[in-house]
Amino acid sequence: METASGIEAALETAVASCDALGCPPRLAAAIRYAVFPGGARVRPRLCLAIAAGCGEPQSPLAIATAASIELLHCASLVHDDLPCFDDAEVRRNRPSVHRAFDERIALLVGDALIVLAFQNVARAFANAPDRLPPLVLALARAVGAPGGLVAGQAWECEESTPLEEYRRQKTGALFIAATVGGALSAGADPTPWRILGERLGEAYQIADDVRDALGTDEELGKPAGRDADLGRPTALAELGVQGAVQRFERLIAEAAASIPDCPGAEFLRELVDLEAQRLLPASLLQRAA
Repeated sequence: METASGIEAALETAVASCDALGCPPRLAAAIRYAVFPGGARVRPRLCLAIAAGCGEPQSPLAIATAASIELLHCASLVHDDLPCFDDAEVRRNRPSVHRAFDERIALLVGDALIVLAFQNVARAFANAPDRLPPLVLALARAVGAPGGLVAGQAWECEESTPLEEYRRQKTGALFIAATVGGALSAGADPTPWRILGERLGEAYQIADDVRDALGTDEELGKPAGRDADLGRPTALAELGVQGAVQRFERLIAEAAASIPDCPGAEFLRELVDLEAQRLLPASLLQRAA
């Protein structure tokens, strides 16, 4: 099964379980709206690439893990867009969930997607019980406190924010889950893969800061300039535009260099390079200059 179609099929299977008789219709519709159509599916693609590098390409366990990580990511976007945080009217070039439905439904959608992510791996790993506990723990760490998505979001509620910690938790946590989860789903030692997730997560957040400052609404699929509007801590405020770009490039190089020797190492390095070009394309870098 081709990677992209495998991820979409796994997401469809997971979301379809919420379409069952008895689920409130608006909630079921909003859950589907939050997941489809998706973005680049960066995290699940990375998860599958790691599993392949560990010797289990396109395994059902890896695909289920990848889908759950994407469900957690979608949940974070729904919550991030809420009026109490970014109050974003648009996501992926269409109304955000709380605009398309309402704020109450959006809050419940984010909660439901988090639970659905864990239900999804629990079902998939029923015949591999030895692999399930460490994977569940890795996903829980990525989404909760003290070092996951919830903690990262909570730093926005503090009077002062340690920027590195903020980046590692709000954005880096799910990238670590993708690399570690890919290895765990294959029954491999996740330790050699953690640094790849750490570096990519930080690089992604820096790129997001640069894109928010220099990109357009159409390019981002959401309102640009929100970090400045909301007074958010960013790499640009800390390093300046050129400093942020240089930091991004260094992190990408470190990510590629961290990839262990494995059958898919060259493919993974190419994936990292292509993702870097997608995140900060030449046209955007020209504006930075």
